Amino acid sequence: MRTTWDFAGTRALVAGADGIGATVAGALAEAGATVVVLDVNKGRLDEITADGVSGLTADLASADACRAAVDEAVQFLGGLDVFVHAVGLNDRRPVLETPDEVWERLLAVNLTSAFRLGRAAGAVMVPTGYGRIVYLSSVSGLLAHKDHAPYAATKGGVNQLLRVMAREWASSGVTVNAVAPGYTETDLTRAYLATPGMRASMEALIPAGRLGRPEDLTGPVLFLASAESAFVTGQVLYVDGGRTLV
Repeated sequence: MRTTWDFAGTRALVAGADGIGATVAGALAEAGATVVVLDVNKGRLDEITADGVSGLTADLASADACRAAVDEAVQFLGGLDVFVHAVGLNDRRPVLETPDEVWERLLAVNLTSAFRLGRAAGAVMVPTGYGRIVYLSSVSGLLAHKDHAPYAATKGGVNQLLRVMAREWASSGVTVNAVAPGYTETDLTRAYLATPGMRASMEALIPAGRLGRPEDLTGPVLFLASAESAFVTGQVLYVDGGRTLV
């Protein structure tokens, strides 16, 4: 991938080694950053490890585990300039058919980890007077897609969480933003899109006429992770081919 961004000397932490997280980690490294990626799946981490990208196996199910993972990454990197949260799960079913355990699992993975990891990253960045935090949100945090209640609630929660973080940390030189993809072809959506007729029906909702790709998100993420975005904070940037326009 060709990039014009210069992240030489930048120390970046990415949570999530699947799909978008892996693509963003690779783009940051190609632009010159030193990157650590957190994920519970060691096999997936091994697949994306390359020049500039190191993997750290971490189960982010508890507050202590999140703090420990960030601390270990910061020790390895020698500091922290950029944190990207690209952790997410979905479970598509109607509200009346959604059991408590599904709600609780998505809340823990998508939203609670966003709070805990973001808090730990902010605790490192705020005292140094610089930091860029970027969350992966979703158009589901804005639109009322059926069969998406827990996922939509967590992404809406992420959107409001980052706004509060952004307000609290703005005077310390730390920005907090999100990119919100539309339907994007990743491991999270592969089985859903394979349902007969589903791909065509999804494409029909997008003015650009196609689904998103992980590569479509790297430019927006790298901008929000860069020094050039210093006066942009508390924003959700929709990267959706126009999906939220219709």
